[in-house]
Amino acid sequence: MSRYGHPVEWVEPPLGAALVGRFLLGRGARYGTHTHPTHQLAWARSGVLTIGVGDTTWVLPPSRALFVPAGVPHTTAGAPAADMHSLYLRPDRCPPLWSAPTVLAAPPMFTALVGHLGGSLSDDARGRAESVLFDVLTPAPVASAELTWPRDDRPRRVANGLAADPSDNRDAAAWARAVGTSERTLSRLFVAETGVGFGRWRTRLRVRAALELLAGGTPVAVAGRQVGYATTSAFIAAFRRETGVTPSRCFSS
Repeated sequence: MSRYGHPVEWVEPPLGAALVGRFLLGRGARYGTHTHPTHQLAWARSGVLTIGVGDTTWVLPPSRALFVPAGVPHTTAGAPAADMHSLYLRPDRCPPLWSAPTVLAAPPMFTALVGHLGGSLSDDARGRAESVLFDVLTPAPVASAELTWPRDDRPRRVANGLAADPSDNRDAAAWARAVGTSERTLSRLFVAETGVGFGRWRTRLRVRAALELLAGGTPVAVAGRQVGYATTSAFIAAFRRETGVTPSRCFSS
């Protein structure tokens, strides 16, 4: 076994380009920072995966997977629990892929191939399935609740406050006063350190929190209210802008 519970034959596959590992992550289960000598495709058949690289995290429902290049340090967790399937891809047996973590779509063809490659296959059958897999790997048109945490103390305090209570509806001016800076400075810092403005960052945080609630069976309307939306329609619209799908479709592979 490897340090984080991955069998060595999975992270160093002896045959073909891809092997599939399955991990049932219970509530609170987490793999600390680690790397793989192979590329990794992480996907949850049920539940939600949270994968972190540096100050950026991705929250991935079953409609999304994340490609992590070989050698990139990352953390992995399930929320509230996840049936994680991990494809380990040997770089020397793959076509050119992405040089940075990349969110991918997980349509029915992808999910079927994961199951197929996880079975016992002849070398020829495995080669054919792998060729199809590489053909269907497609970056998602919208990132899945990608969230970069600010480093400067002022926006970071705001981020921590919103993480503690996503329904807090204070605007940027009120938050700026709370952390002892101006609205203009706070807005500039959010863009400089996270790539998006305060409002977009808060929306992504709310979607991230909602994904975890939805994975635990919370109804859409209730999840929307709990993360700060006054109406279900406003929540669904914001959710779709960030993930590309509605909440109901997000957990349908």
